[in-house]
Amino acid sequence: MSARQASISAIIITKNEQDSLKDCLESLTWVDQIVVVDSGSTDGTVELAKQYTQDVYSNLDWPGFGKQKQLAQSYASGDWILAVDADERIDETLRNNIQTMLENPPSNTVFNLNELTWVFGRFLKHSGWYYRHIRLYPRELTGYNDNLVHESVTVPDGCQVAELDGDILHYSYKNIEHYLVKSAGYAKAWADQREAKGKRASLGQGIVHAIGCFAKMYLLKRGFLDGKAGFLIALLSAHSTFVKYADLWARENDSHYKK
Repeated sequence: MSARQASISAIIITKNEQDSLKDCLESLTWVDQIVVVDSGSTDGTVELAKQYTQDVYSNLDWPGFGKQKQLAQSYASGDWILAVDADERIDETLRNNIQTMLENPPSNTVFNLNELTWVFGRFLKHSGWYYRHIRLYPRELTGYNDNLVHESVTVPDGCQVAELDGDILHYSYKNIEHYLVKSAGYAKAWADQREAKGKRASLGQGIVHAIGCFAKMYLLKRGFLDGKAGFLIALLSAHSTFVKYADLWARENDSHYKK
Protein backbone atom coordinates (compact mmCIF):
# COMPACT_ATOMS: atom_id res chain seq x y z
CA MET A 1 0.00 0.00 0.00
CA SER A 2 1.42 3.38 -0.96
CA ALA A 3 1.74 6.19 1.55
CA ARG A 4 -0.88 8.94 1.64
CA GLN A 5 -0.29 11.90 -0.62
CA ALA A 6 1.79 14.43 1.25
CA SER A 7 0.77 18.06 1.62
CA ILE A 8 2.99 20.95 0.61
CA SER A 9 3.45 24.57 1.70
CA ALA A 10 5.15 27.22 -0.42
CA ILE A 11 7.02 29.88 1.56
CA ILE A 12 7.84 33.33 0.17
CA ILE A 13 9.51 36.34 1.80
CA THR A 14 8.73 39.74 0.30
CA LYS A 15 9.44 43.45 0.32
CA ASN A 16 8.00 45.72 -2.38
CA GLU A 17 7.39 42.86 -4.83
CA GLN A 18 4.05 44.02 -6.22
CA ASP A 19 5.23 43.88 -9.84
CA SER A 20 6.55 40.31 -9.59
CA LEU A 21 4.41 38.60 -6.97
CA LYS A 22 1.21 37.99 -8.95
CA ASP A 23 2.90 35.72 -11.52
CA CYS A 24 4.70 33.89 -8.72
CA LEU A 25 1.47 33.24 -6.83
CA GLU A 26 -0.35 32.19 -10.00
CA SER A 27 2.29 29.49 -10.50
CA LEU A 28 1.60 28.15 -6.98
CA THR A 29 -2.19 27.78 -7.01
CA TRP A 30 -1.80 23.99 -6.85
CA VAL A 31 -0.05 23.87 -3.46
CA ASP A 32 -1.94 23.24 -0.20
CA GLN A 33 -0.74 26.40 1.53
CA ILE A 34 1.08 29.60 0.58
CA VAL A 35 2.90 31.45 3.37
CA VAL A 36 4.07 35.02 2.75
CA VAL A 37 6.23 36.91 5.25
CA ASP A 38 6.66 40.58 4.39
CA SER A 39 9.35 42.87 5.79
CA GLY A 40 7.68 46.24 5.37
CA SER A 41 6.43 46.72 1.83
CA THR A 42 5.20 50.20 0.95
CA ASP A 43 3.55 49.17 -2.34
CA GLY A 44 0.64 46.78 -2.85
CA THR A 45 2.57 43.58 -2.07
CA VAL A 46 0.68 42.66 1.10
CA GLU A 47 -2.75 43.42 -0.35
CA LEU A 48 -1.93 41.33 -3.43
CA ALA A 49 -0.70 38.41 -1.33
CA LYS A 50 -3.95 38.43 0.68
CA GLN A 51 -5.89 37.81 -2.54
CA TYR A 52 -4.20 34.40 -2.77
CA THR A 53 -3.67 33.30 0.82
CA GLN A 54 -4.77 34.04 4.37
CA ASP A 55 -1.29 33.18 5.65
CA VAL A 56 0.29 36.61 5.23
CA TYR A 57 2.53 37.83 8.05
CA SER A 58 4.78 40.81 8.76
CA ASN A 59 8.22 40.96 10.34
CA LEU A 60 9.68 44.47 10.21
CA ASP A 61 12.77 43.64 12.27
CA TRP A 62 14.82 42.27 9.36
CA PRO A 63 16.99 39.36 10.62
CA GLY A 64 18.59 38.44 7.28
CA PHE A 65 17.42 36.13 4.50
CA GLY A 66 18.08 32.85 6.30
CA LYS A 67 16.21 33.67 9.50
CA GLN A 68 13.35 35.33 7.62
CA LYS A 69 12.84 32.09 5.70
CA GLN A 70 13.00 30.16 8.97
CA LEU A 71 10.20 32.38 10.25
CA ALA A 72 8.15 31.71 7.11
CA GLN A 73 8.62 27.98 7.61
CA SER A 74 7.42 28.27 11.21
CA TYR A 75 4.00 29.33 9.87
CA ALA A 76 3.82 26.42 7.42
CA SER A 77 1.74 23.31 8.07
CA GLY A 78 2.47 21.17 5.01
CA ASP A 79 4.49 17.97 5.11
CA TRP A 80 6.85 19.46 2.53
CA ILE A 81 8.27 22.95 2.04
CA LEU A 82 8.77 24.56 -1.37
CA ALA A 83 10.84 27.74 -0.97
CA VAL A 84 10.19 30.27 -3.72
CA ASP A 85 11.25 33.88 -4.21
CA ALA A 86 8.73 36.50 -5.28
CA ASP A 87 10.41 36.98 -8.67
CA GLU A 88 10.27 33.26 -9.49
CA ARG A 89 7.69 30.95 -11.08
CA ILE A 90 7.34 27.16 -11.07
CA ASP A 91 7.13 25.81 -14.61
CA GLU A 92 4.65 23.13 -15.64
CA THR A 93 7.17 20.30 -15.82
CA LEU A 94 8.46 20.92 -12.33
CA ARG A 95 4.95 21.32 -10.94
CA ASN A 96 3.90 17.96 -12.41
CA ASN A 97 7.00 16.22 -11.06
CA ILE A 98 6.51 17.65 -7.59
CA GLN A 99 2.88 16.52 -7.56
CA THR A 100 3.90 13.03 -8.66
CA MET A 101 6.57 12.88 -5.94
CA LEU A 102 4.02 13.87 -3.29
CA GLU A 103 1.86 10.85 -4.15
CA ASN A 104 4.52 8.59 -2.66
CA PRO A 105 7.17 10.79 -1.08
CA PRO A 106 10.60 9.41 -0.16
CA SER A 107 11.86 9.55 3.40
CA ASN A 108 14.96 11.40 4.58
CA THR A 109 15.31 13.15 1.22
CA VAL A 110 15.64 16.73 -0.01
CA PHE A 111 15.42 17.87 -3.63
CA ASN A 112 17.78 19.91 -5.76
CA LEU A 113 15.77 21.97 -8.25
CA ASN A 114 16.91 23.75 -11.40
CA GLU A 115 16.91 27.54 -11.40
CA LEU A 116 16.81 29.16 -14.84
CA THR A 117 17.37 32.92 -14.74
CA TRP A 118 16.14 35.56 -17.19
CA VAL A 119 18.72 38.34 -17.45
CA PHE A 120 18.71 41.31 -19.83
CA GLY A 121 16.53 39.75 -22.49
CA ARG A 122 17.28 36.03 -22.34
CA PHE A 123 17.48 32.96 -20.12
CA LEU A 124 21.09 32.21 -19.18
CA LYS A 125 21.89 28.57 -19.90
CA HIS A 126 25.60 29.03 -19.07
CA SER A 127 27.63 31.56 -17.02
CA GLY A 128 27.10 29.41 -13.92
CA TRP A 129 23.57 30.77 -13.75
CA TYR A 130 21.71 27.59 -14.67
CA TYR A 131 22.19 25.47 -11.60
CA ARG A 132 20.49 23.37 -8.96
CA HIS A 133 19.98 24.13 -5.30
CA ILE A 134 17.81 22.68 -2.56
CA ARG A 135 14.35 24.26 -2.49
CA LEU A 136 12.08 21.30 -1.72
CA TYR A 137 12.35 19.42 1.56
CA PRO A 138 10.32 17.83 4.39
CA ARG A 139 9.24 20.48 6.89
CA GLU A 140 10.20 18.45 9.96
CA LEU A 141 13.56 17.33 8.54
CA THR A 142 15.43 20.58 7.98
CA GLY A 143 15.27 24.26 7.05
CA TYR A 144 17.38 27.28 6.14
CA ASN A 145 20.59 28.30 7.90
CA ASP A 146 21.11 31.66 9.64
CA ASN A 147 23.01 33.42 6.84
CA LEU A 148 22.25 37.09 6.33
CA VAL A 149 22.63 36.56 2.57
CA HIS A 150 23.28 33.60 0.26
CA GLU A 151 21.19 31.48 2.60
CA SER A 152 20.82 27.75 1.96
CA VAL A 153 18.99 24.71 3.26
CA THR A 154 20.92 22.65 5.78
CA VAL A 155 21.39 19.03 4.66
CA PRO A 156 21.36 16.69 7.69
CA ASP A 157 23.97 13.96 7.92
CA GLY A 158 22.89 10.85 6.02
CA CYS A 159 20.16 12.70 4.14
CA GLN A 160 19.65 11.83 0.47
CA VAL A 161 19.77 14.60 -2.14
CA ALA A 162 17.59 13.87 -5.19
CA GLU A 163 16.61 15.84 -8.30
CA LEU A 164 13.45 16.61 -10.22
CA ASP A 165 13.18 17.73 -13.83
CA GLY A 166 11.70 21.11 -14.62
CA ASP A 167 12.71 24.66 -13.78
CA ILE A 168 12.20 27.45 -11.31
CA LEU A 169 12.02 30.40 -13.69
CA HIS A 170 13.79 33.36 -12.10
CA TYR A 171 13.06 36.85 -13.43
CA SER A 172 15.78 38.46 -11.39
CA TYR A 173 16.59 41.93 -12.71
CA LYS A 174 14.33 44.44 -14.43
CA ASN A 175 17.22 46.63 -15.63
CA ILE A 176 20.76 47.73 -14.75
CA GLU A 177 19.58 50.04 -11.97
CA HIS A 178 17.63 47.19 -10.37
CA TYR A 179 20.71 44.95 -10.58
CA LEU A 180 22.96 47.58 -8.97
CA VAL A 181 20.52 48.25 -6.14
CA LYS A 182 20.07 44.56 -5.36
CA SER A 183 23.78 43.78 -5.63
CA ALA A 184 24.60 46.69 -3.31
CA GLY A 185 22.27 45.20 -0.72
CA TYR A 186 23.88 41.78 -1.06
CA ALA A 187 27.36 43.33 -0.79
CA LYS A 188 26.42 45.12 2.42
CA ALA A 189 24.94 41.95 3.94
CA TRP A 190 28.10 40.01 2.98
CA ALA A 191 30.31 42.67 4.57
CA ASP A 192 28.09 42.77 7.68
CA GLN A 193 28.41 39.01 8.05
CA ARG A 194 32.21 39.05 7.58
CA GLU A 195 32.67 42.02 9.91
CA ALA A 196 30.66 40.28 12.64
CA LYS A 197 33.12 37.39 12.43
CA GLY A 198 36.12 39.71 12.73
CA LYS A 199 37.18 39.25 9.12
CA ARG A 200 39.16 41.83 7.16
CA ALA A 201 39.61 42.58 3.48
CA SER A 202 41.96 44.46 1.19
CA LEU A 203 41.41 46.19 -2.12
CA GLY A 204 43.92 43.78 -3.62
CA GLN A 205 41.72 40.87 -2.58
CA GLY A 206 38.77 42.61 -4.19
CA ILE A 207 40.62 43.01 -7.48
CA VAL A 208 41.85 39.40 -7.53
CA HIS A 209 38.43 37.98 -6.68
CA ALA A 210 36.73 40.24 -9.23
CA ILE A 211 39.04 39.09 -12.01
CA GLY A 212 38.55 35.48 -10.91
CA CYS A 213 34.78 35.95 -10.92
CA PHE A 214 34.78 37.26 -14.48
CA ALA A 215 37.10 34.52 -15.75
CA LYS A 216 35.06 31.79 -14.08
CA MET A 217 31.71 33.01 -15.39
CA TYR A 218 32.69 34.06 -18.89
CA LEU A 219 35.34 31.46 -19.70
CA LEU A 220 35.13 28.42 -17.40
CA LYS A 221 31.31 28.51 -17.19
CA ARG A 222 31.11 29.38 -20.92
CA GLY A 223 29.25 32.62 -20.42
CA PHE A 224 30.31 33.61 -23.93
CA LEU A 225 27.64 31.19 -25.17
CA ASP A 226 25.03 33.43 -23.57
CA GLY A 227 25.96 36.24 -25.99
CA LYS A 228 26.09 39.87 -24.94
CA ALA A 229 23.95 39.17 -21.87
CA GLY A 230 26.57 36.63 -20.75
CA PHE A 231 29.36 39.19 -21.11
CA LEU A 232 27.38 41.86 -19.29
CA ILE A 233 26.42 39.69 -16.34
CA ALA A 234 30.01 38.45 -15.95
CA LEU A 235 31.26 42.04 -15.90
CA LEU A 236 28.59 43.18 -13.47
CA SER A 237 29.23 40.19 -11.21
CA ALA A 238 32.93 41.03 -11.16
CA HIS A 239 32.02 44.59 -10.16
CA SER A 240 29.73 43.32 -7.40
CA THR A 241 32.47 41.01 -6.13
CA PHE A 242 34.91 43.92 -5.89
CA VAL A 243 32.35 46.13 -4.15
CA LYS A 244 31.76 43.70 -1.29
CA TYR A 245 35.50 43.52 -0.51
CA ALA A 246 35.79 47.30 -0.91
CA ASP A 247 32.90 47.78 1.51
CA LEU A 248 34.60 45.69 4.20
CA TRP A 249 37.96 47.40 3.56
CA ALA A 250 36.37 50.85 3.82
CA ARG A 251 34.86 50.03 7.20
CA GLU A 252 38.28 49.11 8.56
CA ASN A 253 39.88 52.27 7.22
CA ASP A 254 37.20 54.86 7.94
CA SER A 255 37.12 55.79 11.60
CA HIS A 256 33.83 57.64 11.02
CA TYR A 257 32.05 54.59 9.57
CA LYS A 258 28.76 53.88 11.30
CA LYS A 259 26.50 50.94 10.61
